[in-house]
Amino acid sequence: MRRRYFLYLVLPLFALTLAALDPKLMNSPSILVANQGDRTLSIIDPATNKELAAVPVGGVTGHEVAASPDGRTAFVPIYGNSGVAKPGTDGSTMAVIDIASRKVTATVDFGRGVRPHCPVYDPVSKLLYVTTELDQTITILDPKTFKIVGTIPTTQPYSHMLAISHDGKRGYTANVKPGTVSVLDMAARKTIAVIPISPSTQRISVSRDDKMVFTADQTTPRLAVIDTATNQIKTWVDLPGSGYGTAPTLDGKWLIVTVPSKSQIAIVDLRTLKLTQTIDVPAAPQEVLIRPNGKEAYVSCNVKNQVAVIDIDTWKVKALIDAGKTADALAWAK
Repeated sequence: MRRRYFLYLVLPLFALTLAALDPKLMNSPSILVANQGDRTLSIIDPATNKELAAVPVGGVTGHEVAASPDGRTAFVPIYGNSGVAKPGTDGSTMAVIDIASRKVTATVDFGRGVRPHCPVYDPVSKLLYVTTELDQTITILDPKTFKIVGTIPTTQPYSHMLAISHDGKRGYTANVKPGTVSVLDMAARKTIAVIPISPSTQRISVSRDDKMVFTADQTTPRLAVIDTATNQIKTWVDLPGSGYGTAPTLDGKWLIVTVPSKSQIAIVDLRTLKLTQTIDVPAAPQEVLIRPNGKEAYVSCNVKNQVAVIDIDTWKVKALIDAGKTADALAWAK
């Protein structure tokens, strides 16, 4: 009888412990935040807006993050200790993190210093793509085996950020210092066009219908809108300051643009391609992540080490989440 009582007592506690260690056991997704200053990956519960863990990713900085489609694994390329096109160490690895155990469980070795930066999982090809900017390439990996299976040349230096069309056919890289965008044929693994933007450009995203690509001019406060049918600039959108990260809402109606110098996000109407309003957020907003339900946007604010939660219906800041030092990249792990 005492043994049965012991089991009744211990088993629920054991289940609760497992659930605390692994949010997926309670069907709870996670927000992932790459903290450059702490060199950690925050795992945040979006139900409570609380950090559950901060996982060390290595001795040098990981800037960006992607999650596997099953929500079990995070990929954090280890870029190095400098900014793009600046002197410093050249990262050569990518940390593979098991989200449930909150540990680095594998390391991808690129073989040399390539400053790996932006990982993107493509659900069409089921491959993981990582910008390897010192090689002027996109490196292709099998996300299950973590093996390198190919590369795509961008033909441009400092291919820092990557976005892939929703049909998986085209890739677009923001090449920071030449100020260009490389257009990639993902199946043929080649560059098919290079689009001049400005002396310097940053970040990149694709509209929900794959008809437009957005990247921010770093020399003039404006956003370039690229027509993907012609691979030319369609128009410019004036911003209150230099733009940075962008993300379209899931209904395809709006583009959210971070404006770090103004501590604001700018909302662009994608039907008129006009700025409609700005919203104040904590200092130096960087990246935008749209929640899969389409109702909230998460904005990393790296000076304040926070993530702002934006209600897309009202365009109001509904919560602030404490993350790690210099919070930057965001990903959703379902």
